[in-house]
Amino acid sequence: MYPEPIAKLIESFMKLPGIGQKTATRLAFYTIDMKEEDVASFAKSLLSAKRDLHFCSICGNLTEEDPCDICQDEMRDKSVILVVEEPKDVLAMERMREFRGLYHVLNGVLSPMEGTGPEDINIASLITRLHDEVVQEVILATNATTEGEATAMYLSRLIKPAGIKVTRLAHGLSVGSDIEYADEVTLLKAVEGRREL
Repeated sequence: MYPEPIAKLIESFMKLPGIGQKTATRLAFYTIDMKEEDVASFAKSLLSAKRDLHFCSICGNLTEEDPCDICQDEMRDKSVILVVEEPKDVLAMERMREFRGLYHVLNGVLSPMEGTGPEDINIASLITRLHDEVVQEVILATNATTEGEATAMYLSRLIKPAGIKVTRLAHGLSVGSDIEYADEVTLLKAVEGRREL
């Protein structure tokens, strides 16, 4: 239907998550309308991100330098490690500007349905990090999905025998939301996570 270069560009955009045929076609034609130097800059950025970024050997976060800036920061509280699923979760926590501990990025979650087991995500290096007697608390900040909950429970069972405090991020109603519109799981988590005033 389209000339081969456009068809290939559409196929390439469709490989991105959440991009269907219509959006991919729109992006492809938008790209064609861009100035050639902007397209070259875009392509260069894609290649640079793929070539220049790698996982930190300590925490598993994306970085240009190894270890990453957070792991190198001497001002960080080394007694607390916050465990997240993906590097983008680290960015979300850092935007808050309140957490001053260290991170550990799993780069995935346990998912038997997809064949993802403990050996397929960054768990072994977390356990290695916990042998350092400085760590006193591990905060599990996986998403409130079935896979995220299963991963948190698995990690909790692995870590607790070492005598390290294991906590979980609170889940429940978001600020500004109405109870009547919340689903049952969100309400249950809100009731379970209640605190005294």
